[in-house]
Amino acid sequence: MSVDGRFWLDRNVLVTGCSGLLGGWLSGALIDAGAHVIGLVRDQDPRSRLEREGIGRRMTLVYGDITDREAVERAVNEYEVATIFHLAAQTIVGTANRSPLSTFRSNIEGTWNVLEAARMIGTVEQVLVASSDKAYGSHEHLPYAEDAPLHGEHPYDVSKSCSDLIAAAYHTSYGVPACVTRCGNFYGGGDLNFNRIVPGTIRSVLREERPVIRSDGQYTRDYIYIEDAVDAYVSLAEGMSRSPDVTGEAFNFSCERPLKVIELTNMILSLMEREDIEPIVQGQATNEIRDQFLSAAKARDRLGWRPRFGIEEGLVRTIDWYREFLGGAAAPA
Repeated sequence: MSVDGRFWLDRNVLVTGCSGLLGGWLSGALIDAGAHVIGLVRDQDPRSRLEREGIGRRMTLVYGDITDREAVERAVNEYEVATIFHLAAQTIVGTANRSPLSTFRSNIEGTWNVLEAARMIGTVEQVLVASSDKAYGSHEHLPYAEDAPLHGEHPYDVSKSCSDLIAAAYHTSYGVPACVTRCGNFYGGGDLNFNRIVPGTIRSVLREERPVIRSDGQYTRDYIYIEDAVDAYVSLAEGMSRSPDVTGEAFNFSCERPLKVIELTNMILSLMEREDIEPIVQGQATNEIRDQFLSAAKARDRLGWRPRFGIEEGLVRTIDWYREFLGGAAAPA
């Protein structure tokens, strides 16, 4: 899709979680479209795309934690923010299982801090809250559609169910112009969480090591390439500005090609021409939903959004990014 430069030109946009995978790609796209991007940053990571590719030097960085309500309100107020992309979260399922309270604080309290700032400060026209396919919990009937009940059971899933419902409450009760996005697993260059299957597998192959699958490999997931995810968020924000009936809605974004973890791993090995490497299947995953994938019919019909990249093309682009990023560091010492 093409970004509407007239809409974004000189627009004050806050991106929470701007140093993460989606945040870095989205911030760069918005800057290129002419927006004034303000990023809320907790930790400075020199390996992130924000630092390595100079994106952070082209935006205003506000240092603070998403759980710090005053920092969030200051960023929204002082920079007269019109659009908020709320991406900041603790996103790792294993971390959530080990530390549920910090995950609840980041994902739930962080969300109400953003929405409360939008409620109090009159400049905000759109708030896009990043939920997850995991907010749905486990369902018998798949794929998930947006009207499926939200009933997460495990810490990460519950945190996303809660943030999703809080966004709906702020819209319904106070008129905060909020929408919710529910996406599958992002992948693409710049993901530095190497316990995730895509970057972890690529790094293992580059290091001549066997990739590790924590589960039994049979869990089914959605995977969406990061540039398609950026298109999704931009498309939704522009759709909110054009059609008032979009505001307050939740939208799934998916390439609608669910894969088992072992299938994805083998696909990466094939694309890297290393089918001779056999993954280590640990079968140790706990507190995770077995099968989950999304219908993106609503996004197609209401927003005109479609993914531009198939899974193979997205993986090739991702592999190329990590080859350059890891370089000589790919080989073990």
